[in-house]
Amino acid sequence: MNLVPNLTVALFLLFSTLPLGAQSPPTGVCEAELSAALEPIINGPEFARSRWGILIQPLNQDTPLYTRQAEDYFTPASNTKLLTTAAALHQLGANFRIETPILAQGTPPNLQELRIIGRGDPSLTTQHLETLVQELRDRNIQHIQQLTLIETTPPQQMRHPTWEIYDLNFYYGMPVNHLILNENTFNLTLYPQQNGQPVRLVSNDEIALQQWLIINQSTTRPPDTPDTLAINSQLGKPTLYITGELAANADPDSWAMAILNPALYFQDTLLQLLQQAGITVETAQIQPPHPLEKAKPQRLTLSSPPLSQLIRNTNQSSNNLYAEALLQQLGGLEPLQASLTDLGVPPNSYHLRDGSGLSRHTLLSPQAVVATLIAIDQTPQGQVFRDSLPLGGVSGTLRRRFQDTPLMGEVQAKTGTMTGVSTLSGYLDPPQYPPLVFSIMLNRSEQSVRVQREAIDAIVLQLWQLQDCQQAKEGK
Repeated sequence: MNLVPNLTVALFLLFSTLPLGAQSPPTGVCEAELSAALEPIINGPEFARSRWGILIQPLNQDTPLYTRQAEDYFTPASNTKLLTTAAALHQLGANFRIETPILAQGTPPNLQELRIIGRGDPSLTTQHLETLVQELRDRNIQHIQQLTLIETTPPQQMRHPTWEIYDLNFYYGMPVNHLILNENTFNLTLYPQQNGQPVRLVSNDEIALQQWLIINQSTTRPPDTPDTLAINSQLGKPTLYITGELAANADPDSWAMAILNPALYFQDTLLQLLQQAGITVETAQIQPPHPLEKAKPQRLTLSSPPLSQLIRNTNQSSNNLYAEALLQQLGGLEPLQASLTDLGVPPNSYHLRDGSGLSRHTLLSPQAVVATLIAIDQTPQGQVFRDSLPLGGVSGTLRRRFQDTPLMGEVQAKTGTMTGVSTLSGYLDPPQYPPLVFSIMLNRSEQSVRVQREAIDAIVLQLWQLQDCQQAKEGK
């Protein structure tokens, strides 16, 4: 048994646990020494069977500082969102908004038809529908003969064909469509009861919960029993099985679940709000758009936040729904690739199958990511894009990383995590070296997520110590 941990990672961990005011930064690293500084991390025995893809390059130079399989394909996980958000920002602009038209026929107090055309706005919530219903009440609408919801996405296309079946049960594997509400997710909380009784289920959204048939096979066990609760679905059927055990003294176990039929959920939620407001609806239907349909008078539009905020929501929390919604706004993978090509990203440096990176069929090279980061930074939208990224130790998916290190508040980067996969790509401005762009991809690792991330963070910490030793020598 090897009892000696990887020295570089161990030193990084020791350094990162020191109080911020007590830190003594490591000695600077010259360009020529960078490879020697990184290799002990990359070649540690815990990564003997893993694959690393790395490209580190000055932001304003063409020559890389360090490369390792930089042109090879890797499973990127959520680093894919960097390409999607950059392409959307480049193509649509920071001020673009997704508009959901609300069309009405008739005069108060009766409407012949209220028609809502879904355009794929991922930011719509129940509160927006409440605002719509209040607007109808203010206009003295009391009865709607026909409520029509236009859903462009066919039911069979709402579930991505290359996403894993297990993921489809949960919030990060939700359906993607054009009538989106509450991010197509809901919460399910499991509470212990008396020893021997089934765990109690409580949801924040009964309309969403009713779409699933729940088979509760879980059990409350004596205090301090390990939590083994699991939720699984039955292939091809709207059934959720809850199994396992929860201790009688355990805290509630909360799960974020995917809504099974988002268009129907949108409709049923709106119908409930209308009923509560005293507005009757004679019939309701969900239908696809008709290509020969004549334009009808538009009375109201629900608008999303600007794209600058949408891409921030995408990258900060690594939101899969937002990424896929942006892909829809672009028109699909071909327009996304066209936008990247226009930015100067080599088309053969990536192989996209979705916009979020949840698909393991999506492949990126570090070269593609670095090219994207450099290209979008050189556009007028560059600062908007940077502002969308998590900040080390401060925000988003990096808020718990790089804390109490010199990198806190300094590294702007996008994370990516799957089983066996950890990635990190972004921007870094070392104090004694020109600004850097980097992409680090670790694949095929059996190590825990913690170990993978510690190694990646140790690499970034080495980059922070870079010095232009030749210039310093000439300055003397």
